[in-house]
Amino acid sequence: MNMVRPTQTSTSLLQQQYQNTRAYSESLCKPLHIEDYVPQSVAYTSPPKWSLAHVTWFFETFILKPYMPNYQVFHPDFNFLFNSYYQTVGERAVRAQRGLMTRPTVEEVYAYRTHVDEYMHKLLNQTLSPKIQALITLGINHEQQHQELLITDLKYTFALNPTHPVYHPDFNLVTDENTSKGWLHINEGVYEIGHQGDGFCYDNELGRHKVFLHDFQICKALVTNAEYIAFIEDSGYRNFNHWHDDAWSWVESNNIQHPLYWQKIDGLWFHYTLAGLKAIAPDAILSHISYYEAHAFASWKNMRLPTEFEWEVASHQLDWGKRWEWTSSAYQPYPNFSISEGAIGEYNGKFMVNQMVLRGASAATSQGHSRHTYRNFFHPQLQWQYSGIRLAQQQVGDI
Repeated sequence: MNMVRPTQTSTSLLQQQYQNTRAYSESLCKPLHIEDYVPQSVAYTSPPKWSLAHVTWFFETFILKPYMPNYQVFHPDFNFLFNSYYQTVGERAVRAQRGLMTRPTVEEVYAYRTHVDEYMHKLLNQTLSPKIQALITLGINHEQQHQELLITDLKYTFALNPTHPVYHPDFNLVTDENTSKGWLHINEGVYEIGHQGDGFCYDNELGRHKVFLHDFQICKALVTNAEYIAFIEDSGYRNFNHWHDDAWSWVESNNIQHPLYWQKIDGLWFHYTLAGLKAIAPDAILSHISYYEAHAFASWKNMRLPTEFEWEVASHQLDWGKRWEWTSSAYQPYPNFSISEGAIGEYNGKFMVNQMVLRGASAATSQGHSRHTYRNFFHPQLQWQYSGIRLAQQQVGDI
């Protein structure tokens, strides 16, 4: 993929970043039992075993095989099993059947990680070109993305268990409360959008360009559970006027009545967390909301979601990073965006259709994996990420 112009990084720093990232992935799996590594609950999630292998395959395929002399591939079948969507690299296992791979075993996957790490350490002890450094940095960021997905995918699978299993008693991740309130006013004007500088970014952040913004207000606080409960109790899920047509079809077809993981027990709201089933805290920040729901709530409030450009301009004065924040912007390329040749070019560009942009980061995002210009993107009906709502409007109002 295209990144900013690579700069020479000290080998020791890059090696430390690599080691820390690899170690954190495995630490996330420490609370798991062997049975937890395999199930895949829906097609868009992946089992922990597959995720651990896939991020390892990325380093093997894009770095070790082309740039490490005499590298020995760990297993000839792993390219087929652990390639995600890279058409250029070859055939792949069916995405929805990743949870059916009882073999290779979890033990073999950890052996695969050890094998690749040993060769990566040898490579990192050499003098590396800026191109190889940039690819390793990309691999580190790719694994950080999958660390968050490992958490969210695991939560989705655990939530289907009627016994409400506890991943870890201190790993709730949905207890955050707002630290700010009120509205931030942004003046009308021309603003520059997109990444600049020598630090890492994804290619979809490049193409820095100017946009014109009208005067707008953006809320300093994210929507809370209590505010969303008011929407539910005011027949929010039964009033089609608040919903896009596609969204209303989604609500009716799937009998959607509340956010993902919520349930009412004896008249009280509870939600499943990775620390088990918990009573919903009214003042905590809302989580696991689809774009469809975010838009409907904003409509109910007679407000709207910010565009991704409004969000980026305002973000320097906002407290963000607790929830991925839905914007009203479709996922589209910036000016002068181009897809790189080869497999790396498949990283972002081919997904620029039928998806909406989220900005910020979440409580599950790995440390150091967030920027003001970061563009996340998902289909509008998906709820399983730690996503929330920040409102915008043209006039000052109360929330």
